[in-house]
Amino acid sequence: MAVYSIKDLETLSGIKAHTIRIWEKRYSLIEPHRTTTNIRYYTDCELKKILNVAVLNNHGIKISNIAKLNDSELKDEIMRVSDANPDLDHAIDSLLIAMIDIDEIRFSSIIAKSVSKKGFKDTLVEVIYPFLNRIGVMWQAGDVNPVQEHFVSNLIRQKIIAAVDGISNGFRKDAQSFLLFLPEGEWHEIGLLFASYLIKEAGHKLIYLGQSVPYSDVLATGATNHVDHLLLGGTTSQVEFNFINYLKDLGSAFPDKKILFFTRFKVDDSGQLQKNLHHLTSVPDLVEYLEKLG
Repeated sequence: MAVYSIKDLETLSGIKAHTIRIWEKRYSLIEPHRTTTNIRYYTDCELKKILNVAVLNNHGIKISNIAKLNDSELKDEIMRVSDANPDLDHAIDSLLIAMIDIDEIRFSSIIAKSVSKKGFKDTLVEVIYPFLNRIGVMWQAGDVNPVQEHFVSNLIRQKIIAAVDGISNGFRKDAQSFLLFLPEGEWHEIGLLFASYLIKEAGHKLIYLGQSVPYSDVLATGATNHVDHLLLGGTTSQVEFNFINYLKDLGSAFPDKKILFFTRFKVDDSGQLQKNLHHLTSVPDLVEYLEKLG
């Protein structure tokens, strides 16, 4: 069972902790649990309730009216609002609820509806990426149930791979070649998969090496194949692994190539990184970079 603080509820629902406390006292919307030392905490049940309440409240329904609904009525009202007012925030909240319930059918249905309405690229950038961004910090802190993390990661991974396979291999005339990989010991692949779809969708060539690639293999592949760009990610704090030094080594090994690197954390390079190294902090950063290529 996952356990959440009131700050976690704020992060996931977008409702301020102060407001949640007021709703607790005034309307008894949710009831916090307490540890033996009287510390408040919440479970998936309370998180799901506050997410549903947030959706209805964001669509103009007064909290006093929401508080009168039982669980069945709340669910019916959510379905009504969903059908009448589809929007990005609701899709993200719905994905969170499907994650909590480990509901593959609902999770896939939400993504399928978005793809039907706006296409896979915009769904990736506007729905899936913000959803993962909202819960990403909690994953790193261990505040999300590992089962939920694996469930979501594997489903999204499958959908991106299928979407990449569905893109034709008709490259643009000025297509450039990208080598994608994660350094040895790095296993969080979703960001790299995002990049693979966006690069191929933009009409460029792709060499995808994937997770935990030995440095010697990166050097060999880059030397024996025509590559214009290298793209890698760094998401974990590995013991005895210095990401800055790794980037410097790559910059020196491939001085004539542009090296793009994804990280969620701030890179303190003290101005020492080579000019061919380019930091991407988000998926929209990569979208913008590809658009500038023409």
